[in-house]
Amino acid sequence: MEAAPRGGKVTRRPVHGVLLLDKPLGLSSNQALQKVKWLLRAEKAGHTGTLDPLATGVLPLCFGAATKFSQLHLEADKTYETVLRLGVKTTTGDAEGAVISERPVEVSLERLNEVLRSFTGPIAQVPPMHSALKKDGRALYDYARAGIEVERAARPVTIHTLQVSAWCLDATPPTLKLLVKCSKGTYIRTLGEDIGEALGCGAHLSALRRVQTGDFGLAQCVSFGALEAMNDAQRWNCLLPVESLLATHSVVRLTSDDAARFLSGVRRRGTWPDTEQLAVFGQAPSALLGTAHVKAGELIPGRLLSPMEIKESLAQTQFAAAY
Repeated sequence: MEAAPRGGKVTRRPVHGVLLLDKPLGLSSNQALQKVKWLLRAEKAGHTGTLDPLATGVLPLCFGAATKFSQLHLEADKTYETVLRLGVKTTTGDAEGAVISERPVEVSLERLNEVLRSFTGPIAQVPPMHSALKKDGRALYDYARAGIEVERAARPVTIHTLQVSAWCLDATPPTLKLLVKCSKGTYIRTLGEDIGEALGCGAHLSALRRVQTGDFGLAQCVSFGALEAMNDAQRWNCLLPVESLLATHSVVRLTSDDAARFLSGVRRRGTWPDTEQLAVFGQAPSALLGTAHVKAGELIPGRLLSPMEIKESLAQTQFAAAY
């Protein structure tokens, strides 16, 4: 594993693993991904779900073989800290939009708690116009920018936790800080707007920070500024292994012969109980081979790493351990 070149043309290289970025304000998820991809000189990269430019916080970035399992974290629950500006509604539901209405804020804590309880648990949510969802092959935000409102069906989401962490209802401006743990597909901007309507004053998000996605939290993240200041070896050491995306999977370890057949897509028979989610490793060396499930004693391959990806991942681990 060579060190980074000094000057000259950047040569891309295979990189495998997950980097947890504390995304800064003002960058889109793709802009953040491309900047980190350039710093690592990685050949292949993707992320596990977008954060708006207005939002900051946990953004898992997947490189190489990890991109094969990024879909798993699109399904994960997310936790956010958000600040609602009460009394003002905007075109986008956040501070970037134009103000479209202003109303007085006359909210008691009793009424606030009643409203928050009504938004806890399974709810139906209409996706915002300013979103990347598609209608007839065109993103909703394209319609919104053209001043066109299209019909959107409500979708089921679940708000697991909705807690007030701070409130300034009598201040100027009146604000409300919330901690929200929710299922995939939840739009926090829409939740904020809906809470504002239920309170009778309207609201928009003035700040949004993702503090957890699945098992990944802010404490594990690195900032873009810190990453820029690191040398090549230090950046390698920020990468989590590909299997960190499979933390909720049960583990199976295969002998060399079984591992070779498994990587060829051949089912293996054993005494394993029926299991939906398995992370499959080789025994010598102990390397991730891919995912599988077991049905009626058969280990059925799912997403598999290639022999080259396994070899490169092992070399990468050895390189990082040397520093």
